[in-house]
Amino acid sequence: MSNNQQSSVIKPKEPLFDGDIFAKAYKFTIAREAMAAGYYPYFRPLEGNEGATAIYQGRRVLMCGSNNYLGLTTHPKVREAAIKAIEQYGTSCTGSRFLNGTLEMHLELERELADWVGKEAALVFSTGMQVNLGVISALVGRQDYVILDKEDHASIVDGALLSMGKIKRFKHNDMADLERVLSKLEPDAGKLVVVDGLYSMEGDIAPLPELVPLCKKYGARLMVDDAHAMGVLGGGRGTAAHFGLTDEVDLIMSTFSKSFASLGGFIAGDDQVIHYIQHHARSLIFSASIPPANAAAALAALHVMQEEPELIERVNKNGEKMRKGLREMGFDIGNSTTPVVPIIIGDDMRTVMAWWRLLENGVFVNAVLAPGVAQGRQLLRTSYMATHTDEQLDEALEVFGRVGKELGLI
Repeated sequence: MSNNQQSSVIKPKEPLFDGDIFAKAYKFTIAREAMAAGYYPYFRPLEGNEGATAIYQGRRVLMCGSNNYLGLTTHPKVREAAIKAIEQYGTSCTGSRFLNGTLEMHLELERELADWVGKEAALVFSTGMQVNLGVISALVGRQDYVILDKEDHASIVDGALLSMGKIKRFKHNDMADLERVLSKLEPDAGKLVVVDGLYSMEGDIAPLPELVPLCKKYGARLMVDDAHAMGVLGGGRGTAAHFGLTDEVDLIMSTFSKSFASLGGFIAGDDQVIHYIQHHARSLIFSASIPPANAAAALAALHVMQEEPELIERVNKNGEKMRKGLREMGFDIGNSTTPVVPIIIGDDMRTVMAWWRLLENGVFVNAVLAPGVAQGRQLLRTSYMATHTDEQLDEALEVFGRVGKELGLI
């Protein structure tokens, strides 16, 4: 048991009075019980992270659970850009984009991102979460509808809630159900459909060729969250480019915390729409701007994507290798077609045990339980990078096979 787990074994307190708002916190004991038993799978501290490998409790492990798809967090050009930005601008802008927190570098990044995804304009936020909170709540009013896939990321759901608009949901990637929902809405009401391009838990892709015509038929605008697709699909330009539908998708968002090897996010679309969002998105106006080092790292990562397209080819090749290998062993990997490859187990304890045995055998993955996924879809989220070598992937497959047989998963 690690030190941070030992310190977590604390006797719960009791509420001080009836209606104590802290009562729910005092009653929340399941995580500490898991810590005490040694099988808590979250907040595991890494002592080093070199991309394809990491240092955990003094030993090197294969990192098969990162969103660092192109391996750019350690790319020399990205590191150098971040260091130079700190030397030139310091560590923070100390203000919001709206007031004193905009640098010329932010504008350069926005121009290049818009060009990269094929849109008129882009707007940079401090996190991807803030993009979805700000954009959806700015565009969707009380009398408007926001229509979400049931597997949409939590930030999309929270943006919809913050908007105070009317929320409708449709079954995951089910276009017949989406049409059922859209057909029941008032024809003249404002409608925004928001989907993930690449779904982060199970690695499947939104069917944009079917989705786009439905939005047009029912007068809805379409926003695609490409947090996990940017740098991976469409030559790195995302899901719309993957399907040749860039002009048909109204808004494209992405984060910098995955392929861009930084922190932050952006929204791209028609210039006037982005201008409106810039003046109405509360998560932009009332948050400090992305620090210089993060902006510089994201811009450098974009340049690497443009200059080294073989990285994008490699991450998809590695994803294909792992999907094939895991499927042939007998693992359930769902409908993944990307470098995000789930191992669906469907039970909390078996999922946590598989996670723990893999870590003990030198492979770091992520255990995802409900509500992160639907009950019965508990899974190990595995993901792969352009910087994984064939030898490392073969080693990972060998460990997956051995642990899978040991636990009766295959």
